[in-house]
Amino acid sequence: MSGLLIALAGLPGTGKTTVARNLVRVLATETPAGRAALHLRIDTIEQILHGTGAFGPDLGPVGYLTAHGVAEDNLRLGTVVISDCVNPLRITRDGWAAVAARAGVPILDVEIVCSDSTEHRRRVETRRADIAGFVLPTWQQVVDRPYDAWDRPRLVIDSARQSARGAAAVIAAAVHPV
Repeated sequence: MSGLLIALAGLPGTGKTTVARNLVRVLATETPAGRAALHLRIDTIEQILHGTGAFGPDLGPVGYLTAHGVAEDNLRLGTVVISDCVNPLRITRDGWAAVAARAGVPILDVEIVCSDSTEHRRRVETRRADIAGFVLPTWQQVVDRPYDAWDRPRLVIDSARQSARGAAAVIAAAVHPV
């Protein structure tokens, strides 16, 4: 059984983490082979790194590079790895593609969007952090965040029109029987 990298991307508040959590369950219980998956959340990694005090307020690429190493190790074991991060820039997307290439596994890029800006704003302004010490971005920070246009194919999921469970089922169907 070969590994697979599912690289989620999208602005904060679009539902990436909720989709990733649902996808882990769908892959484990509703696919013919019952595949276990690793949910690799950049926010968790970066919060732990901040908590060490070894870094200043800007981690730069350290969180992503740490996640790349963990992902590559698990991909080589045949694990499905779901990377959960904003993945806003071409360079970050290229980094995940390089991880998959080094591990010799396919990658599925998935962009989660929320086409309803009122709903997106509501989500950003009302959600609560589920990582100790993590400070969620404000709506203005989300709006002002750099986010490069995509220059390669990806599966686009609109969380304003699809539930997280439905989105997970669409992603699972896109990778079956990988």
